[in-house]
Amino acid sequence: MNNWLRKHPQVRTIRVAAADLNGQPRGKRIPTRFADKVTTEGTRFPFSVLSLDIWGEDIDDSPLVFETGDRDGVLKPTERGFMPMPWLDAPSALLPIWMFHEDGRPYGGDPRHALRTVLDRFKARGLTPVCAVELEFFLIDDSGRNLQIPISPRSGKRRKAAETLSIRALDQFDAFFTDLYDACEEMDIPADTAISEAGLGQFEINLMHCDDALRAADDAWLFKMLVKGLARRHGFAASFMAKPYEDYPGSGLHTHFSVLDQDGNNVFDNGGEEGTDTMRHAVAGCLQAMPGSALVFAPHANSFDRMVPGSHAPTGVSWAYENRTSSIRIPSGSHKARRIEHRVSGGDVNPYLMLAAVLGAAINGIEDGIEPPAPITGNAYAADLPQIPGDWPSAIDLFEKDPWVARIFAPELIRNFVLTKRQEVHYMAELTPQEQVEIYLDTV
Repeated sequence: MNNWLRKHPQVRTIRVAAADLNGQPRGKRIPTRFADKVTTEGTRFPFSVLSLDIWGEDIDDSPLVFETGDRDGVLKPTERGFMPMPWLDAPSALLPIWMFHEDGRPYGGDPRHALRTVLDRFKARGLTPVCAVELEFFLIDDSGRNLQIPISPRSGKRRKAAETLSIRALDQFDAFFTDLYDACEEMDIPADTAISEAGLGQFEINLMHCDDALRAADDAWLFKMLVKGLARRHGFAASFMAKPYEDYPGSGLHTHFSVLDQDGNNVFDNGGEEGTDTMRHAVAGCLQAMPGSALVFAPHANSFDRMVPGSHAPTGVSWAYENRTSSIRIPSGSHKARRIEHRVSGGDVNPYLMLAAVLGAAINGIEDGIEPPAPITGNAYAADLPQIPGDWPSAIDLFEKDPWVARIFAPELIRNFVLTKRQEVHYMAELTPQEQVEIYLDTV
């Protein structure tokens, strides 16, 4: 692992960082000459740090703080190793880490371990998920009181209009996107197609499919960090918040996944358009756990501004073939690539929790062999469907007690996430809408 540092002698400092429940990187800055200690022994900080609220504050009634003396966990490097941080001026390296108990047991409140636990269930059945994510984000000029699209570096103008699939919109920010793709190459993040989206200054970049879901979640987490940091170097903000503009669609984080057996065969492929029984079982599991998992897919106050009928974000629990109004879509195309697209999440999610919730629900359905209802046709918003919780407190309450969620996440993660979100609900109520936007703009 330290060979990377020896090949990059210009790097003077490193950051060690783990994802907390909100997906925020928490960690330390360390001089490079002490890197050997970190890579061999790890580092330490309190278990409570992975459950801080969105402001970075301790949770008032958390048993992780005073009740247990705010004990330390041991944080060890993930298999990702060192990587550059191209958004910083000084050459620096990032080392992703995750949390363990003193005796070496994984800490159940760590979101990366939550995903690993779900993947172990697939592995026990000889199965491997293959995942790809689509990340939508906004480029924003936040220098004034009101948010607006940045002035184009090419034209010097501010074009106040949505530009769906516009090459011109991409070209207006060509310098930023060129630097972004170069940075993804440096960090080994598999960025693929970029498009302009329907929101004001909104874009989407797809990450290539990967047969290691932990790595796919790493890529999404690192990509969000990179985009936000690099945008600031270009003089504007980038944000994955769900709904920065009332009059334009919000940002989603759609996930595509298929599942391979031990011989590398896609277990969703039956040679036709309809897919296999296993695919339908996975769909049924996703639908079953969807209401209870809403807090993962919509974790913030602003998240629920996106989830309204007719806004390109699903509100009902449904599935369909080639239908973007449904919450689960089976895309058309070659039967060899038969897959499930989960369309509920906003761009503001924690990628580890999101993939754990999606894949955990799918393996629930596969294990139980359950059948979904009939796929819908037409406009899902006009159909009489079971609903995804439409407000933050309801999503918190359901996440806490839902039996399907309890099969996916460790009890301590459920407890910690619920306590964190209830504290945020309390303090967000004291803020104006503008103050809430200021909080979410740079954090999520």
